[in-house]
Amino acid sequence: MRVVFTKGPGTSYDIAVRREAGAALAPRNGPGGHPYLPHDLVHLLVEREAGIELGVFGQLAAGDNGLFWPADPAERTKAARRRKSKGVKSSDRAKSDMARSEELAGIAVPVWEVRRGFAKSLPAYVIRNPIPPVVERIVVYFDDYADRWHALPVGESLTVTW
Repeated sequence: MRVVFTKGPGTSYDIAVRREAGAALAPRNGPGGHPYLPHDLVHLLVEREAGIELGVFGQLAAGDNGLFWPADPAERTKAARRRKSKGVKSSDRAKSDMARSEELAGIAVPVWEVRRGFAKSLPAYVIRNPIPPVVERIVVYFDDYADRWHALPVGESLTVTW
């Protein structure tokens, strides 16, 4: 699966997913938030490096629509009906993987910000517990992708493989 992040003005961005399984997905706007690390890029890098199989991006690769809608209007209607009739349900494994993704992202971003000089100290919730070793590897990827993202002109894209 390939995930394409297209830079918008300020901290905005669009995200598109090109995958093998499931319906083709329409691009969507990302939540923005950071000039160096788009929120969804953080989660993709965290999940990929930590081996989180059923986080946001693992579920998308497996054919789930996640936070996206099918590009085809007929498929979109079917997906909406399925969600309405079944409700959004997730396995215990998927819930655990999503929580792990959030936890690691919440640790890795402040660690990276302190190391890059964007923050003076780590938040209390990070220093209360030992930093998991995987965070060190994630931070290395943040460095690489953050510099590339920040250097992109508005309208240009960065593609990351899952």
